[in-house]
Amino acid sequence: MKLSALDQSVSVAGRGQDHAIRDTLDLALHCEAHGYHRFWVSEHHGLPTIVGSAPEILMAAIAARTSRIRVGSAGVMLPHYSALKVAEQFRVLDALAPGRIDLGVGRAPGSDGRTARALNPNAASAADAFPQQVQELQAWTRGQVVGGIHAHPEPPPGSGLERAPEVWMLGSSDYGAQLAAYLGLPYAFAYFFMDGQGVEQALGLYRELYRPSDRHPKPHPTICVWALVAETDEAAQHHALSRDRWRLDRQMGRLGPLRWPDEIASAGFTEAELAHLAPMRRKAFVGTPARVGAQLRALAAELQLEELVVNTWACDVDVRRRSYELLARELGASA
Repeated sequence: MKLSALDQSVSVAGRGQDHAIRDTLDLALHCEAHGYHRFWVSEHHGLPTIVGSAPEILMAAIAARTSRIRVGSAGVMLPHYSALKVAEQFRVLDALAPGRIDLGVGRAPGSDGRTARALNPNAASAADAFPQQVQELQAWTRGQVVGGIHAHPEPPPGSGLERAPEVWMLGSSDYGAQLAAYLGLPYAFAYFFMDGQGVEQALGLYRELYRPSDRHPKPHPTICVWALVAETDEAAQHHALSRDRWRLDRQMGRLGPLRWPDEIASAGFTEAELAHLAPMRRKAFVGTPARVGAQLRALAAELQLEELVVNTWACDVDVRRRSYELLARELGASA
């Protein structure tokens, strides 16, 4: 099974947000060294926890520091932007890392309404043009002409589709699954965002409705899960408290950086909070390599997946890197 990583450049209490960006670069090198197939970065705006607001810039830095791993966006929130400009950015990225670029796109704003309007004054109606934007984006990234316009730099003559950035559809609902199927694109379901809700239906629709494309004659689905692995279950559960607390705080409108697990353990949770956390914890993957590995193998088999994308949050960078390392060893990550 191929193993890939999604990093969101999460800010941590007591550290500047710039630290999160540099940590993303370091993690990409770490994941490449341990056999991960892809390394994706996300786009969020106006959120003081997830501070990766410009995936295309992060991707350029990662591409310059790596040599094998695929580098991608998960994703570019396309309704904020001109499809031509995004195509140009990713054609430049392909020139920096030929044949290693993934272009994951999403329709959701990745922000609140006010921030979305600041990014695009026509945000309210922009999502309606998303299918057309994706098709234009596909054509431009392949070096094709749309409306008499080229996206530069163009790919080398005869380089073929494998040289073009690979467009992925990202989603957490049936809409993205159906659009990906219609356009013959790979599809990634945000399992971690939805706590697994709706994954079977979305993947089922994707496979049922899939129309073969020249680059992808067969459906190519994956999911992104949240996982944290440590040498003991207790250690993993302790470090996972940071995300637990953040999820609760966010639902209450309290936004901020990730808090350290020692502080959270000391304060504890109320009975109501524990009840609220229970379903989320059932859909996360926390524990020893053997425990989490078995869970992920079972999930991949159930959903008939050949690749999983893993997202891990932890305040301690060494804990996070160790989690990716242990998981790669357990699952025999192979690029």
